[in-house]
Amino acid sequence: MKTVIYYFTGTGNSLAAAKKVAGSLGDTEIVPIAAFRSTAGKITPAAERVGILCPVYFSGLPAMVASFAERLDLAPAGYVFAIVTHGGGGGSAALRQLDGILREKAGRGLDAGFAVSMPGNYILMYGSPAGEKRDRMLAVADAELAAIAGRIGKGERPKLPHAPLTRLIRAVMYPRFRSRVHGEDRRFTVTERCTSCGICASICPAENIEMVDGRPVWNHRCELCCGCIHLCPVEAIQAGKATEGRQRYRNPSVEIVELERRP
Repeated sequence: MKTVIYYFTGTGNSLAAAKKVAGSLGDTEIVPIAAFRSTAGKITPAAERVGILCPVYFSGLPAMVASFAERLDLAPAGYVFAIVTHGGGGGSAALRQLDGILREKAGRGLDAGFAVSMPGNYILMYGSPAGEKRDRMLAVADAELAAIAGRIGKGERPKLPHAPLTRLIRAVMYPRFRSRVHGEDRRFTVTERCTSCGICASICPAENIEMVDGRPVWNHRCELCCGCIHLCPVEAIQAGKATEGRQRYRNPSVEIVELERRP
């Protein structure tokens, strides 16, 4: 069975998860959701089985993922699944948000939805786990993803997870996130450590960063994936004093070249 997996990622967790699942399913195409950012109209996957993989932001979907889901035409698909990665919960609320969008816009919801805990990267609030703690989390996540891939391969249709508290948290926090997210890059600055390498611009899924006189400039269509902060090789990008010295993160199964946009 042909499968297409659409993913959104900032520092590699959801791409690593997509690669893991694709390797188990076989005959799977992995496509970045960011590739559709500048296009218009409906998106019709050329596959019988369709997956969506993304992180959880404030117990909901990244803004780009929500907009992408609204454009999907899933009529040809026989099986639709989603996997959300999270560093601190909210997975059930994000899955139900996605299911609701698909039911309204595509005429059908998810056949299966799963949430997997992975190292968090919201550096505006905390440093990411490192060392043995990070490795343990990733080992557990790999085992969960292998089991999930097996269930998807069998075509299982479990009920979506339900957690009323996370739905309440999303109802309170997510609307504020969506209304402010694109302008959150006003908090970002670059220090004199910048080497003008351009990695921040090349990996930004929103194409929000341009290099001007050798330094990054943010153009206020940010998705708050924090990839630019985490992946700067000299830690020159900050979001206020709080991020100085906080642990950066990139999923070790994903190379920076895999996160860079392709022409």
